[in-house]
Amino acid sequence: MPSAIVIGGGLSGLASAAALGASGFEVDLFEARGFLGGRATSYPLNTTDGETIDNCQHILLRCCVNLLDFYRRLGVSDRIRFHKEFYFIEPGGRTSTMRAGMLPKPLHFTGSFLGMRCFDLRDKIAIGRGLLALRRERRRRTDLDRITMLDWLREKRQTPRAIERFWRQVLVSAVNEDLDRMAARHGFQVFWLGFLAARNSYEMGVPAVPLGRLYSSDAWDRIGNVQLHLRNPVDCVVINRGKACGIVSRGIERKADYCILAVPFERACTLAPDLGLDLAAFSHSPITGIHLWFDREVTELPHATLLDRTIQWMFNKEGGRYLELVVSASRSLLEMSRAEVIDLAVRELTEYFPSVREAKLVRAHVVKEVRATFSAQPGLEALRPTSETRISNLFLAGDWTRSGWPATMEGAVRSGYIAAEAVTKATGHPVKLLLPDIAA
Repeated sequence: MPSAIVIGGGLSGLASAAALGASGFEVDLFEARGFLGGRATSYPLNTTDGETIDNCQHILLRCCVNLLDFYRRLGVSDRIRFHKEFYFIEPGGRTSTMRAGMLPKPLHFTGSFLGMRCFDLRDKIAIGRGLLALRRERRRRTDLDRITMLDWLREKRQTPRAIERFWRQVLVSAVNEDLDRMAARHGFQVFWLGFLAARNSYEMGVPAVPLGRLYSSDAWDRIGNVQLHLRNPVDCVVINRGKACGIVSRGIERKADYCILAVPFERACTLAPDLGLDLAAFSHSPITGIHLWFDREVTELPHATLLDRTIQWMFNKEGGRYLELVVSASRSLLEMSRAEVIDLAVRELTEYFPSVREAKLVRAHVVKEVRATFSAQPGLEALRPTSETRISNLFLAGDWTRSGWPATMEGAVRSGYIAAEAVTKATGHPVKLLLPDIAA
């Protein structure tokens, strides 16, 4: 039975390990921290009740077919709750709802979209014109990795309110980058696969349990052949005569036939300098999660996108008393103190949910993920490395590699499956693991 070592317990490493374990490999996964999931994880607060929170709210759409396949492998897909409605709330509390109607794709949002009061007629005409142009140009344009999404939106004469309340609100959260820094190709992909390619592809899945429980030991028992080594940082990949022999962890050398390096891009060169990776063009984009506990219910909505302010999304975690707020591409918050971020969040929440004024804030927690994702800027796609490297039995995985997706959970899992496919190919017995997108 061939052996493989996976370095890194984030989603890309977990996906690689699960796929290889199910394909007959003996897999050892090494993770420096004491928990799995990387940036999509949870941990207990230092409180008397030991409450567990996610580092940041992570969601998926129905179009994330490989992520859903990974959850099925672990037997946890029933822990994802899908929602068919999106709520757009304006300051003052007026709410518009977007949902699929009876019309066939790509017109399935027409009914609810026409009734959304957060857009006027000019906005709706502009958005409709933009979506039609996106559908028409997605295969024809050759410059989508050289221009920003904002460049394209201005070219299509989108109104300022359409840009701010529709395009920006969806895309900044999906890609974790501002429109003026985001390659247009990523914006096209999000809207095509998530909103236009299938009637239900937009449905939003929210884990019903803390993220860490999705990767529990019970789930890995289903896979078999995978040994998890937590709190075992890897010092280096051992290269001898042009081949990877294994790794060194805590001063002990571990051997394997194949290795997958599934770590953030800033660590890859340190662990395997022989790969000669040039990642100088890569940079980070941050995400901030803000957890607020109130002494009473402040909203009944399960989630909402909050317009025209800093806070972008609200998720109702527990009976309207515990809310998690998310700010993607949150550079404006990095220099703010914890108290300033909390004050900003509560102040903005009162503009959408008046009951916050009467509620008492019992507890708050702020998580700043400074290195949350790579910045999906124009020109970067050609520089993203493939899974195969100059070392024949050493492979790369990670949402920053050439997965075909931006830095999302789906992109991470795709990269893990792609790397696992490359390993099986190297054995001479290739296995197809990556599921195709819902629409090409």
